[in-house]
Amino acid sequence: MEFTAAQIAGLLNGEVTGNPDVSVSSLAKIEEGQTGALSFLSNPKYEPYIYTTGSSICIVNQTFVPSKALPSTLTLVKVADAYACFAQLLALYDSMNKKEAVIEQPSFIHESAQIGENVYIGAFAYIGANVQIGANCQIHPHVVIQEHTIIGDNTTIYPSVSIYKDCRVGARCVVHAGTVIGSDGFGFAPDENGVFSKIPQIGNVVIEDDVEIGSNCSIDRATMGSTFIRKGVKIDNLCQIAHNVDIDQHTVMAAQVGIAGSAKIGKHVMIGGQTGIAGHLSIADHTKIVAQSGIPSTVKKADTLMGTPAIPINDYKRSHFGFRKLPGLINKIYDLENQLKELLKNKEA
Repeated sequence: MEFTAAQIAGLLNGEVTGNPDVSVSSLAKIEEGQTGALSFLSNPKYEPYIYTTGSSICIVNQTFVPSKALPSTLTLVKVADAYACFAQLLALYDSMNKKEAVIEQPSFIHESAQIGENVYIGAFAYIGANVQIGANCQIHPHVVIQEHTIIGDNTTIYPSVSIYKDCRVGARCVVHAGTVIGSDGFGFAPDENGVFSKIPQIGNVVIEDDVEIGSNCSIDRATMGSTFIRKGVKIDNLCQIAHNVDIDQHTVMAAQVGIAGSAKIGKHVMIGGQTGIAGHLSIADHTKIVAQSGIPSTVKKADTLMGTPAIPINDYKRSHFGFRKLPGLINKIYDLENQLKELLKNKEA
């Protein structure tokens, strides 16, 4: 689908500088632009590319002033926030690529399941008894949705996702391929001989609206009650969320984060990749955790934390500076020991 510069400016409440009738039919990074492509510039680091780009249209901030001549083939659309506006266009482009409403065959849909209007269900999908799927959902091939699960409107479930029984997924959510929602929590109790017996996990997972979950994540069902992923949470690929965890609104986490059972993560928390968070603790709202950190105990006050165990980042940097000097300090100690031995030897003589 093609859009002119004038149409794009109208969508984004922007201003055209150049040819308002030039059209684009694809998107490209500014450094890889070609004729007919739309790009954007928001980071000054990439400004040099705008003077050589082959793109036909580039979205820029209203404050952008070229420092030299732009390509004669380039038209600018000036907006208040180039990055946010380009993201808006990407969302529009993505919505145009959604599957049309159809139920592909072969697939299994239990007779008691309730399917909303304008829903796509891909081949080999399994929809269990008393499942409810809202309007405008996209259920891709090989998805398994077990009995009594509810999926909200406008949610997309990508291929090979498994959602166990009794779970809840809100509206406008996205769950990427291979993720498992509602598998048993890691609950075992040893007997007097040290043999572990399984504790039944009879709770569920509740995912609220506007959540996005990356590929190959595992979100365990609660032992009792619910594991909660609250409104607006964003979870990257390969994350493990254990039973009875509660992740509050608009928290984000990068890949390979692991959160142990019954941990409570506050609102607007940012968690870097490969962070490990112990169970039965809480983390204050607006906390930031640097990648590969370990959180062994409750964080009562928002801070930026780093290290294992994690400490405030400035303390960590000072500690790390001292650690880097440690080999030299050890050598100095050896030198001082040798000097002391020599002094004692001379004194005895």
